[in-house]
Amino acid sequence: MMLPESLATATVSAGLLLGMAMALVSVIVTTRRSSAVFVMIAAAIVAAMLITVVVVPTDVPLPIALPLALLGASVAVVGGNPLTREVLRLATKGTVRDGEHGGILLRSAREDDAAAVREVLLGGTTIGYLERVATTLTILVGFPEGLAVVVALKGIGRFSELASAEARERFIIGTLASLVWASAVAATVRLAIW
Repeated sequence: MMLPESLATATVSAGLLLGMAMALVSVIVTTRRSSAVFVMIAAAIVAAMLITVVVVPTDVPLPIALPLALLGASVAVVGGNPLTREVLRLATKGTVRDGEHGGILLRSAREDDAAAVREVLLGGTTIGYLERVATTLTILVGFPEGLAVVVALKGIGRFSELASAEARERFIIGTLASLVWASAVAATVRLAIW
Protein backbone atom coordinates (compact mmCIF):
# COMPACT_ATOMS: atom_id res chain seq x y z
CA MET A 1 0.00 0.00 0.00
CA MET A 2 1.43 3.40 -1.01
CA LEU A 3 1.56 6.29 1.43
CA PRO A 4 -0.13 9.52 0.36
CA GLU A 5 2.44 11.93 -1.07
CA SER A 6 2.06 14.44 1.78
CA LEU A 7 2.58 11.73 4.40
CA ALA A 8 5.63 10.40 2.55
CA THR A 9 7.08 13.92 2.33
CA ALA A 10 6.44 14.52 6.03
CA THR A 11 8.01 11.18 6.95
CA VAL A 12 11.13 11.74 4.85
CA SER A 13 11.44 15.35 6.07
CA ALA A 14 11.20 14.31 9.70
CA GLY A 15 13.68 11.48 9.09
CA LEU A 16 16.15 13.88 7.49
CA LEU A 17 15.84 16.33 10.35
CA LEU A 18 16.29 13.57 12.93
CA GLY A 19 19.19 12.04 10.98
CA MET A 20 21.00 15.37 10.69
CA ALA A 21 20.52 15.96 14.43
CA MET A 22 21.92 12.50 15.19
CA ALA A 23 24.89 13.13 12.90
CA LEU A 24 25.56 16.44 14.66
CA VAL A 25 25.46 14.77 18.08
CA SER A 26 27.90 12.08 16.85
CA VAL A 27 30.20 14.76 15.48
CA ILE A 28 30.11 16.80 18.69
CA VAL A 29 30.89 13.70 20.76
CA THR A 30 33.84 13.02 18.44
CA THR A 31 35.23 16.54 18.82
CA ARG A 32 35.17 16.14 22.60
CA ARG A 33 36.64 12.64 22.64
CA SER A 34 38.36 11.28 19.57
CA SER A 35 36.51 8.17 18.50
CA ALA A 36 36.51 6.45 15.14
CA VAL A 37 33.20 4.79 16.03
CA PHE A 38 31.30 8.07 16.26
CA VAL A 39 32.93 9.32 13.05
CA MET A 40 31.73 6.18 11.29
CA ILE A 41 28.24 6.59 12.75
CA ALA A 42 28.03 10.18 11.48
CA ALA A 43 29.35 9.12 8.06
CA ALA A 44 26.84 6.26 7.84
CA ILE A 45 23.96 8.58 8.76
CA VAL A 46 25.02 11.13 6.14
CA ALA A 47 25.40 8.41 3.50
CA ALA A 48 21.95 7.00 4.31
CA MET A 49 20.38 10.46 4.09
CA LEU A 50 22.11 11.22 0.79
CA ILE A 51 20.89 7.94 -0.69
CA THR A 52 17.39 8.69 0.62
CA VAL A 53 17.15 12.12 -1.04
CA VAL A 54 18.49 10.71 -4.30
CA VAL A 55 16.11 7.73 -4.36
CA VAL A 56 13.07 9.45 -2.85
CA PRO A 57 12.84 12.98 -4.29
CA THR A 58 11.48 15.18 -1.54
CA ASP A 59 10.45 18.80 -1.35
CA VAL A 60 10.96 19.51 2.35
CA PRO A 61 8.45 22.07 3.64
CA LEU A 62 9.82 25.45 4.73
CA PRO A 63 9.31 24.97 8.49
CA ILE A 64 11.61 21.93 8.31
CA ALA A 65 13.90 23.26 5.55
CA LEU A 66 15.47 26.02 7.64
CA PRO A 67 16.39 23.84 10.64
CA LEU A 68 17.59 21.13 8.23
CA ALA A 69 19.84 23.65 6.43
CA LEU A 70 21.26 24.95 9.72
CA LEU A 71 21.86 21.45 11.09
CA GLY A 72 23.34 20.35 7.78
CA ALA A 73 25.72 23.30 7.63
CA SER A 74 26.81 22.57 11.20
CA VAL A 75 27.42 18.89 10.43
CA ALA A 76 29.32 19.77 7.25
CA VAL A 77 31.60 22.32 8.90
CA VAL A 78 32.18 20.78 12.34
CA GLY A 79 32.07 17.14 11.27
CA GLY A 80 34.77 17.53 8.66
CA ASN A 81 37.48 18.01 11.28
CA PRO A 82 37.17 14.66 13.11
CA LEU A 83 36.47 12.84 9.85
CA THR A 84 39.53 14.33 8.14
CA ARG A 85 41.72 13.57 11.15
CA GLU A 86 40.55 9.95 11.13
CA VAL A 87 41.15 9.59 7.38
CA LEU A 88 44.64 11.10 7.77
CA ARG A 89 45.40 8.81 10.71
CA LEU A 90 44.42 5.78 8.64
CA ALA A 91 46.28 6.96 5.54
CA THR A 92 49.55 7.75 7.31
CA LYS A 93 49.25 4.87 9.79
CA GLY A 94 49.96 7.35 12.58
CA THR A 95 53.49 8.15 11.35
CA VAL A 96 52.94 11.90 10.86
CA ARG A 97 52.73 13.86 14.12
CA ASP A 98 50.54 16.92 14.62
CA GLY A 99 52.22 20.15 15.65
CA GLU A 100 51.13 22.61 18.32
CA HIS A 101 49.85 25.18 15.81
CA GLY A 102 47.61 22.98 13.65
CA GLY A 103 50.36 21.85 11.30
CA ILE A 104 52.46 18.71 11.02
CA LEU A 105 55.94 18.04 12.32
CA LEU A 106 58.62 17.08 9.81
CA ARG A 107 62.15 15.90 10.53
CA SER A 108 65.06 17.47 8.71
CA ALA A 109 66.10 15.68 5.51
CA ARG A 110 69.77 15.84 6.52
CA GLU A 111 71.01 12.80 8.38
CA ASP A 112 73.50 14.82 10.45
CA ASP A 113 70.69 17.01 11.81
CA ALA A 114 68.49 14.35 13.46
CA ALA A 115 67.10 16.73 16.09
CA ALA A 116 65.82 19.35 13.64
CA VAL A 117 62.04 19.26 13.48
CA ARG A 118 59.92 21.92 11.86
CA GLU A 119 56.19 22.45 11.66
CA VAL A 120 54.60 22.96 8.23
CA LEU A 121 51.02 23.46 7.07
CA LEU A 122 50.34 25.74 10.04
CA GLY A 123 46.72 26.58 10.72
CA GLY A 124 45.44 23.53 8.88
CA THR A 125 42.52 23.09 11.26
CA THR A 126 41.32 26.67 10.82
CA ILE A 127 41.80 26.53 7.06
CA GLY A 128 39.81 23.28 7.00
CA TYR A 129 36.88 24.90 8.79
CA LEU A 130 36.92 27.83 6.38
CA GLU A 131 37.19 25.46 3.42
CA ARG A 132 34.12 23.53 4.59
CA VAL A 133 32.14 26.73 5.20
CA ALA A 134 32.90 27.90 1.65
CA THR A 135 32.17 24.46 0.18
CA THR A 136 28.87 24.14 2.02
CA LEU A 137 27.73 27.62 1.05
CA THR A 138 28.61 27.21 -2.63
CA ILE A 139 26.59 24.01 -2.85
CA LEU A 140 23.64 25.26 -0.81
CA VAL A 141 23.27 28.42 -2.92
CA GLY A 142 23.52 26.39 -6.13
CA PHE A 143 26.99 27.51 -7.25
CA PRO A 144 29.07 24.29 -7.20
CA GLU A 145 31.57 25.95 -9.54
CA GLY A 146 32.72 27.81 -6.44
CA LEU A 147 34.45 24.60 -5.35
CA ALA A 148 37.09 25.26 -8.01
CA VAL A 149 37.77 28.65 -6.44
CA VAL A 150 38.08 27.09 -2.97
CA VAL A 151 40.53 24.43 -4.18
CA ALA A 152 42.55 26.94 -6.22
CA LEU A 153 42.88 29.38 -3.31
CA LYS A 154 43.94 26.63 -0.95
CA GLY A 155 46.48 25.24 -3.42
CA ILE A 156 48.00 28.64 -4.16
CA GLY A 157 48.18 29.50 -0.48
CA ARG A 158 49.92 26.24 0.44
CA PHE A 159 52.14 25.82 -2.63
CA SER A 160 55.39 26.89 -0.96
CA GLU A 161 54.90 24.42 1.91
CA LEU A 162 54.42 21.34 -0.26
CA ALA A 163 58.10 20.53 -0.84
CA SER A 164 58.12 17.35 1.26
CA ALA A 165 56.25 14.19 0.37
CA GLU A 166 54.62 14.04 3.82
CA ALA A 167 53.23 17.55 3.46
CA ARG A 168 51.92 16.90 -0.07
CA GLU A 169 50.30 13.62 0.96
CA ARG A 170 48.65 15.12 4.01
CA PHE A 171 47.51 18.19 2.05
CA ILE A 172 45.89 16.14 -0.72
CA ILE A 173 44.27 13.54 1.52
CA GLY A 174 43.07 16.12 4.03
CA THR A 175 41.67 18.44 1.38
CA LEU A 176 39.84 15.64 -0.44
CA ALA A 177 38.40 14.16 2.77
CA SER A 178 37.24 17.59 3.92
CA LEU A 179 35.72 18.50 0.53
CA VAL A 180 33.97 15.16 0.09
CA TRP A 181 32.45 15.37 3.57
CA ALA A 182 31.21 18.95 3.21
CA SER A 183 29.95 18.26 -0.32
CA ALA A 184 28.04 15.13 0.71
CA VAL A 185 26.30 16.86 3.61
CA ALA A 186 25.55 20.02 1.61
CA ALA A 187 24.28 17.98 -1.35
CA THR A 188 21.95 16.10 0.97
CA VAL A 189 20.45 19.36 2.20
CA ARG A 190 20.35 20.90 -1.28
CA LEU A 191 18.57 17.88 -2.81
CA ALA A 192 16.08 17.77 0.07
CA ILE A 193 15.19 21.45 -0.02
CA TRP A 194 15.28 22.27 -3.73
